[in-house]
Amino acid sequence: MLCGQSADRRSIISLEFLTLRHASLWASLAVSALVTACDPGGLETEDSREAAQPAATHRDAASEAPTVVAVPREGTPIPGPRSCFWRYGPHSADPYINLAYPDSSVFYWAAVFSMPAGARLELSGDFAHARYQSFISYDERGRPIESLADYLIEPDAGSSNPYLSSSNRNAEGRSYSVALINAAPAVERAIGEYNRDAASNVLHAPAYADGQQAVIYRIYLPDEGKWPSGGVPLPSPTVTLADGSVLSGQDACGVLKTRQRLQVTADAVGIPPIQYRELISQPDKPDTWPAEIPAKWYIQLDRASLLGIYTGDINDDARRSEGGFYPNLDNHYIRTIVNRKHGKVFMVRGKMPQTPSTFGGDDYMEEGDMRYWSICSNQGFANTRVNDCLFDEEIPLDENGFYTVMISRASDRPRNAIRECGIAWLPMADDGDGMFDDDVTVVQIRQMLAAPEFENAIKRVRKQSELEAVLGPYMPRTRYLQPNQVETFFVCANPGYIDS
Repeated sequence: MLCGQSADRRSIISLEFLTLRHASLWASLAVSALVTACDPGGLETEDSREAAQPAATHRDAASEAPTVVAVPREGTPIPGPRSCFWRYGPHSADPYINLAYPDSSVFYWAAVFSMPAGARLELSGDFAHARYQSFISYDERGRPIESLADYLIEPDAGSSNPYLSSSNRNAEGRSYSVALINAAPAVERAIGEYNRDAASNVLHAPAYADGQQAVIYRIYLPDEGKWPSGGVPLPSPTVTLADGSVLSGQDACGVLKTRQRLQVTADAVGIPPIQYRELISQPDKPDTWPAEIPAKWYIQLDRASLLGIYTGDINDDARRSEGGFYPNLDNHYIRTIVNRKHGKVFMVRGKMPQTPSTFGGDDYMEEGDMRYWSICSNQGFANTRVNDCLFDEEIPLDENGFYTVMISRASDRPRNAIRECGIAWLPMADDGDGMFDDDVTVVQIRQMLAAPEFENAIKRVRKQSELEAVLGPYMPRTRYLQPNQVETFFVCANPGYIDS
């Protein structure tokens, strides 16, 4: 290993099962590690952060400049970029910071700060080349307060917003400015639904604890060649003080106290292990609880209802989508708990909603049933680590628009669970929930910004009992199988591939 450092076992992955996009990402990060892993200088300087270029994409990494990374004096480097304002992140799947169930095709940066009394704070940047971007404010428990999604933001004069269907996604003029206000919103914006008439350049980020404010900047599915930051620099802060003084860059970060410690509760990013163990070890429940046959899917409500997957206490009247760990208010989620004691392979099948095609750098974003869809394999609620995800564009569909995804350990992967056979695959972790049960996996489906006219969206589900009726053909059907059963029952869509 580089510099005599030992490898953490989670940083080792079998290349045999990597998709092309993952293999290229790991190749890119290996180059970065060679450049930075032996740097005795510790964390990168402020100058190097400001000069950071966007990192390479999953697929086209070799030609890009090395990623700027933070290098602890001991240990494995964390890929960047970061800035004096966006100090936390990026969060995503390994080898980034893997926490709070990130989508593996999404990158998240967090800022914590405190606005001086009477000051105004503005974030300026360029719209990312991506499927989606947003700013979302949170409280100390990781509960979302307000989302400012991309399509709501009015561009600067002479620029255009590439997230509108009428705008060219690759236009050069793409700048914007957003004002952050230290106050709670008077009116709640729509959750998880596209609202064409709600344009705004304001995000409410009220302070909590000792005056701390928190905002997360998200980029979903950057275009090919523009990972992780969408081919643009991270947004930069400008502060106007009460006396009229204007500060930017490092000076702005200084008055905003962006280096302060993060003030969050213990359950903001995961269920405390003691509580999680109690949930999975209830004396009147089987050792596979709450994994059922057939699997039961749950909509995401508040935190108590998330724990209700184990306790049975579901509050149908709770606010939608806030019960996860720093969740995205523009998404609606369903999840199920899987236990491989029921079968080594977990099959998920359903109809895919219509979503835009953007990964290849398309010039225009067409409207569809929703903005984005993905399915993820995760570890348990105490760990909140993602194993991997598949986004809409990379999942093979049959002639009727249905997908089939097999989820298993790499050692149990059916040989026909490949794109060429029309079957997608996701991994289970060898250590299961990452805490207590090696057989547990959490499977989660995201739907983002459903169109108002799409009647089968998770957004339309008012009560847990209505889930299947509302989703109709889009409701995921499941079955536990063995690898040899998958290879027998699911004939390859391209039999010539297997025969060859």
